[in-house]
Amino acid sequence: MSSSSIRSFEYLESLPGTVFNRLYKQPSTALAIFRRMLPQLAKSFVMAMLYMSRPFPVADLDTWVRPGSRREQDTAIDLLERLQILKRTAEPNKPRSYVLTNPFAASLRQALTGGGNHKSFGVPSNTHVEDQVTIHQLDDFARMQWEGVLSYMVGSTGIAMNNEGANLSLSVKHLLQYGRLVEVRGRSVDITQDGFAFVLQEVNAQVWTILVLYLENAEELSMDRVDVLSFLFMLGSLELGQSYSKANLTETQLQMLLDLGDFGIIYQNTPGSDSYYPTRLATTLTSDAGALRSASAGFDTALRSSNDDKGFVVIETNYRIYAYTSSPLQIAILSLFTRLSTRYPNMVSGKMTRESVRRAISMGITGDQIIDFLYTHAHVQMRKNPTVLPPTVVDQIRLWQIEGERMKSTVGFLFKDFLSAAEYEGPCQYASDIGVLKWKNDAKRMFFVTRHEHVATYLKSQKEKRREGG
Repeated sequence: MSSSSIRSFEYLESLPGTVFNRLYKQPSTALAIFRRMLPQLAKSFVMAMLYMSRPFPVADLDTWVRPGSRREQDTAIDLLERLQILKRTAEPNKPRSYVLTNPFAASLRQALTGGGNHKSFGVPSNTHVEDQVTIHQLDDFARMQWEGVLSYMVGSTGIAMNNEGANLSLSVKHLLQYGRLVEVRGRSVDITQDGFAFVLQEVNAQVWTILVLYLENAEELSMDRVDVLSFLFMLGSLELGQSYSKANLTETQLQMLLDLGDFGIIYQNTPGSDSYYPTRLATTLTSDAGALRSASAGFDTALRSSNDDKGFVVIETNYRIYAYTSSPLQIAILSLFTRLSTRYPNMVSGKMTRESVRRAISMGITGDQIIDFLYTHAHVQMRKNPTVLPPTVVDQIRLWQIEGERMKSTVGFLFKDFLSAAEYEGPCQYASDIGVLKWKNDAKRMFFVTRHEHVATYLKSQKEKRREGG
């Protein structure tokens, strides 16, 4: 699963079964979840069982996976069960088996083979030639609106952002504040730690973060979350540059057109027009192919169809920084932790100081986030060095952060009271393999994880195997 899928998956996982049942009646939703949410092994299981007329025995499925890949198998099965795509059947005198749930299986078959009048993939609109919008115009609109959102978030730097065309509504600003991406103090807008992490994400992940916040906020506005989710998944299957009719949309989805337009995800000639256009931000929602590192670089790459998005930051061992960019957004992000002193048409220079880094840390930005930003945007000449960034600079950034913190809290779950070392080592190693283990004490047979669902499922499956073996 890609990094940009994690938060959307966590939201889906929290939904009750009745919502899944309604969601999976739409072929576009079933296809989007299959394409985006599932790892390759889970996709293989689904395709293998999609046209089976009878349940698939667990023992037969085990023979498909290499002995050294059992953990990947358990993770894939667990994911399919949590998304209510797969369920276990246990009939008298018959082996335990798996079966795909309906309506997911039926909708996915329909999405793959076509047919039907469900209209879940949108209804193309016949737009007059004089009213048609080009892909270039859609990209310009999406870039302007999305960079306007990012510029608002880093606007506390005082850098002139030059986003006069991007009109952010109050609802957009409230949503950013609701998601704790920014903090508003009077007339001042300060980016938070989560906000800085958001800015560093690829565009596709940024869009999904905003959409999950929108979903959570939509429930408070009494919007039908099934309508909201179905429409979002449908957008990922639409064609860029094609206009679509509003005739088959619900009241909730019509309201969404206005809200998503503020983020540059949807374009309308006028709010009262009979059609709408998905932008590149919408059509790449269910595909990692459109996952782009930054808004400006990403759209430029899409327009040029080339891969020349190079780094622009040079940093010396004396903490001097030279950034070869004219992007106001990138300069504003850089100024969050750098004292800029000189600005040229295509370059800015400055210096990282204790005060500038401590100021960023006081806003919630971590030293590791600053290091990640510098590493991600390091100039091509910097990448010729074995460590890319000077080790003295990296160490000093971390030392400046340590000055103000002595303890770090992590929300998670403690597993303890294992009866034997063998009983303890299995789930502990499994938690480490899937990346949720934060701490362990082998002597006391205790370990701490950030998420407990996978580990609990693993313990349950091991218990069932012991029962069958006994």
